[in-house]
Amino acid sequence: MNDETPTSPDDKPRRTAIVAEDESLIRMDIVETLTEAGFEVIAAVGDGESAVAKTRELRPDVVVMDVKMPQVDGVTAAERIGEESLAPVVMLTAFSQAELVERARDAGAMAYVVKPFTPADLLPAVEIAISRHAQITQLESEIQDLGERFETRKRVDRAKGLLQTNMGLSEPEAFRWIQKTSMDRRLTMREVADAVVDQLGGGQGKD
Repeated sequence: MNDETPTSPDDKPRRTAIVAEDESLIRMDIVETLTEAGFEVIAAVGDGESAVAKTRELRPDVVVMDVKMPQVDGVTAAERIGEESLAPVVMLTAFSQAELVERARDAGAMAYVVKPFTPADLLPAVEIAISRHAQITQLESEIQDLGERFETRKRVDRAKGLLQTNMGLSEPEAFRWIQKTSMDRRLTMREVADAVVDQLGGGQGKD
């Protein structure tokens, strides 16, 4: 989906990324990994305040950010980025920071990677974050009310899980199934999700 940006025939599409990590060697390593994977790293910063400012300014496709940083920590920065729906965030965390992972998830981080990590750990997490953010953006375009958004997101997540378990779909495939059914039947995604939960979740099907 992300590779459908118009480009010249010999050009690969370049998605953009911001890296926020206070340890310069790790920061350079992340930049190199993302660049080799075809991303254009449009900013690399060492604190959470700069990460939020650059994300507001440049609107990247993804932000890769460490949990522990000076001035503003990564969780607070992720919270601000999430509140404004600026970009998906991948959090980097150490093994000893399990409680921060929970906080990061609550703050809206779409994926996280435990240090030390390899490109094989980081890149799938980046793709998951971009995919989930696209799903949430699509969902939220249907509804303005914040409470409704949260409830709809929960129901669609539950329906996706049931479709994955019962129909053997991947997470993106389950979301696309809900999206297509919503368009085909002229229903909201929440209505489709409710129907899936009714039929596959042990409730009475309404048909």
